[in-house]
Amino acid sequence: MQEITYDVRIRSIEKRKNAQGAVISYRLSWNVDGEVWKETFKTAAQADAFRAELMTAARRGEPFSVSTGRPTSWQREVEQPEPMRWYAFTLRYVEAKWPYASPNHRRGIAEALTDATEALLTDAHPFPREALRAALRWSYSNRVRDTTEPPPEFVNIVRWLESHTTPLAALTEHGSGAVLTRHVLARISQTKQGKPAAANTSNRKRMVLNNAMEYAQEIGELSSNPLKAVKWAKQRTLTTVDPRVVINISQARRFLKAVENHSERGRRMKAFFGCMYFAALRPEEVVDLRQEHLVSLPADGWGEMRLTNAEPRSGSRWTNSGKVRERRELKHRAVGEIRRVPIHPELSNMLIEHLKEFGAGPGGRIFIGPRGGLMTDRAYLKVFHAARAAAFTPSEAESPLMEVPYALRHAAVSTWLNAGVPAPQVAEWAGHSVDVLLRVYAKCIYGQQSEAMRRIFDATH
Repeated sequence: MQEITYDVRIRSIEKRKNAQGAVISYRLSWNVDGEVWKETFKTAAQADAFRAELMTAARRGEPFSVSTGRPTSWQREVEQPEPMRWYAFTLRYVEAKWPYASPNHRRGIAEALTDATEALLTDAHPFPREALRAALRWSYSNRVRDTTEPPPEFVNIVRWLESHTTPLAALTEHGSGAVLTRHVLARISQTKQGKPAAANTSNRKRMVLNNAMEYAQEIGELSSNPLKAVKWAKQRTLTTVDPRVVINISQARRFLKAVENHSERGRRMKAFFGCMYFAALRPEEVVDLRQEHLVSLPADGWGEMRLTNAEPRSGSRWTNSGKVRERRELKHRAVGEIRRVPIHPELSNMLIEHLKEFGAGPGGRIFIGPRGGLMTDRAYLKVFHAARAAAFTPSEAESPLMEVPYALRHAAVSTWLNAGVPAPQVAEWAGHSVDVLLRVYAKCIYGQQSEAMRRIFDATH
């Protein structure tokens, strides 16, 4: 027998707006026996009509069903809910993760779910593949951030996806579920072209899927994690820095001189790259460096900087602000935590000369573009590669030596370790844990093998 109640309270209609302030829908809420029910409509007229029907039933003294939230006179049969399909589940998962994930993690989630969704379509889609993937990226980014309707070019694709992906529960069906799961794992282990993906990439995507499956268990949509029912060998990843990419001090000085000689833009970037080599800063930490962080900058001797934030480049689609970069806490650090880093005398002189010639930008930024904007990846990468080619010999240029700017940070950490600085101190300056530091830079520590072999020889004679 259906449980009924006369305790009904109907609220006013709420306008829902997107980030730009435009009304995108109308939501009505009402209470039935203390439980809140909600219904969303595209137009105000639809919302008004539905509210009027509820009000009429309540004024007549009609009982309301506790299980449906509607008047019993409507005689609406309580239908068994359709099984949640994969696409609908991914939307719910992304909504749950979005507020707490960093922009780069949001992008990683979207990449993993986009690939997995391609593997869980129930029919061959009638759309160009890139259009389908673009619609999925919109579903896992702008849709969550802006709560807007799909752009016109995605409307038909999104509607098609709503009914053409595998039911989530199919992943745990005996026998066939394992086949589906393997199909998904195979897809995320490949590039769009069907070639094997990098081990780090496929393992990162598998971590996202594993978390999604655990979330499905959490909300009661799955009874078990289908990934745990499949034996799938985890790809080996390269976790140590290749010593061949690490430059020495002579090569570093040649490179920085070539940066300075490149152009006026290059002169603006000499200290920028110097911060990576002499202070082991990550690129996103240099971009955010401000005058207030330089607590000591002597003309002679060591100085000190205290880092508070970083501005990683994630892409406008993944940030809350819609900008390419978004300021946030330091990597592996809590909000508000600082990191002290010594300023090498050479770097101190570079920074003094930089501020004397170019001054600080808005907000006290040390490094800005010629027009006062942020130092962009495109700008510093162009100078980096040109200076590398000018500074290195042909054999050095053809080798893996400092192929990317991040290798300057690797060189700094390696230099500290090889100079005999205790690992805990290096880890603190570089923003690593000691365990990660020793694992990542194990192959870059020179000069200790001979001493170790000498000790073994002495002990056995």
